[in-house]
This record gives sequence, structure tokens and C-alpha cells, in this order.
Amino acid sequence: MPRLQDQLDEITAHTRTLVQPERLAVNERAVEDLFATGIEQNILPVGAKIPEFSLPDSTGRTVKSSDLLALGPVVLSFFRGRWCPYCVTELEEWRDLYPLVRERGALFVGISPQTVRQSDFTVEQHSIPFPILHDSGCEVAGQFGLAYTIPPFHQQHYRSVLVNIPFVNGDQSWRLLLPATYVISPDGTVLFAEAHADFRVRPEPEDVLAALPTVER
Repeated sequence: MPRLQDQLDEITAHTRTLVQPERLAVNERAVEDLFATGIEQNILPVGAKIPEFSLPDSTGRTVKSSDLLALGPVVLSFFRGRWCPYCVTELEEWRDLYPLVRERGALFVGISPQTVRQSDFTVEQHSIPFPILHDSGCEVAGQFGLAYTIPPFHQQHYRSVLVNIPFVNGDQSWRLLLPATYVISPDGTVLFAEAHADFRVRPEPEDVLAALPTVER
């Protein structure tokens, strides 16, 4: 199986053959501007305790972080939405690896600002076996240091390529999050944290799995 980043790089290469240079330049500027804010340096770090949260899953059922952690370690994957091919590729990779996560006594959970309905579509269309939670307005993502507001020039770009983020997210805030992966111990301590201003970069699952604690059965 190819590395996750190799799969994502293929998407990038394919996109560059199809999309006009001026449209590509808008995304590049957005990534550079976001990186320049220093947001990557301000994410919730290894060793910190996560904020408690309570979010609806794709069926509308409320899921509490405390209930998840009571069952063992948790891998949290913050992703932008089903409209993002990089996010979908990452989710499908974790779908295929989910049996390994469970063998380690851990859970995997996706978190996105997309609506419950959009999450339900994601679960159905991609056969996702783990919960996908709706983080309205990126409120929880903000507590992890991952949230930001899309600048007007990039909002215009998304409109021009028919990515209707206010519709997908169910609000007019234009809030989005850095794709990020966390490993959380049962006591709520961050064991692994990685987020990138460049949405085309994600951690390798093998590195994430290596951070999971050994759980005695």
C-alpha cells in the first residue's frame, strides 16, 4: 500500500494538470498566509490535557469525549469536510486501518465543521466505520488551536469553484480548521499532535499508530 503522503501528492500533481495557474496561485497564497500567522506553533501540544467536548455524530447522537476516553486511547482526526479530496483520502486510509486501531484497544474519531447531514453522507458514501462528529463553527477545533477564518480573497475562490462552505458547514462564519491528528491517552493527555497549514500534508498513519499506548487487556 502506498504511503498516505504519496497518495496525497498524486492528487496535487493531478490538480496541477487540470487547474488554471491563476486558481492554483490563490490556494498557494492562502497556504502561505496561513503558515505566516504561526498557527502551526500554537496548536494544543503533546503533554497538554484536551478540553472536554460534547458533539453530535452523523446520526445526531451526542458523543462526549469523556465517554470515548473511558473506553481507551483515542485518535482524533480533524478534517475540513467531504468536499476536500485530501480529507476523503485520509479518512479512507484510516477506514482501512481501523481494525489495527481497534486491535490496539483504541478508538478513531473524525471531527469536522461540516453539518450532521454532510457527515452522514460521508459515512454512507465512504463506508466509514468510526464516528464523525459535527463541530459547529469550529468551536472545539478552536480550543485545540486549529480554527481560523477564511480570508475574503479565498472565500471568493471557493465560490468560484463551487465549494459552498457556508452551506456545507451550516453557518455563515467561514470558519475552517487545520487538518490535524491527535492521539489522546485515556486520562486526556495529548501523546501525539500534528497539524499543517498546508492542507495537502498529513501525518503518516504508521507514526500515529506508533504513538498509541499499550493497553493491558
